[in-house]
Amino acid sequence: MTITPERAEAVDFSDPYFEAGLAIAVAESNTEVKTIDDLKGKKIAVQLGTTGASTANSIEGAKVTTFESAPLALTELSNGNVDAVINDAPATKEAIDGGNIPGIEVVGEILTNESYGIALPKGSENVAAVNSAIAELKADGTYDTIYQKWFDTAPPAAN
Repeated sequence: MTITPERAEAVDFSDPYFEAGLAIAVAESNTEVKTIDDLKGKKIAVQLGTTGASTANSIEGAKVTTFESAPLALTELSNGNVDAVINDAPATKEAIDGGNIPGIEVVGEILTNESYGIALPKGSENVAAVNSAIAELKADGTYDTIYQKWFDTAPPAAN
């Protein structure tokens, strides 16, 4: 889950374990949309309650439609019912690369830099244990191995 100040009011987060960001997906035939500015007044599909939804709702004149899941939003795009989807880049790229949702592509630059953390109940005594496990996976190389397997590249250097 993306770590945000608003979410941190309701849950405790582990230390960040993954860096991601939002991407714009469009139909492969769409030559109009390349940047977030090109989405003004367009129809945008998003997953309900996500940072993608917040970003889409801040675009001037955008008509935002929410869905229970990102694959449903991407399917709406594939079916030609919206102009774009704003969604987490890794999930969007996986849907495209996996061939699960045909006829779409990611355009432009990554819109945001977002850190993922594990959400735990507010005041959870398990935060320290989860953080310790994340640190151990990173220290012994397991994290790098898993990251390489799923993203076919080494993880970015820690900040």
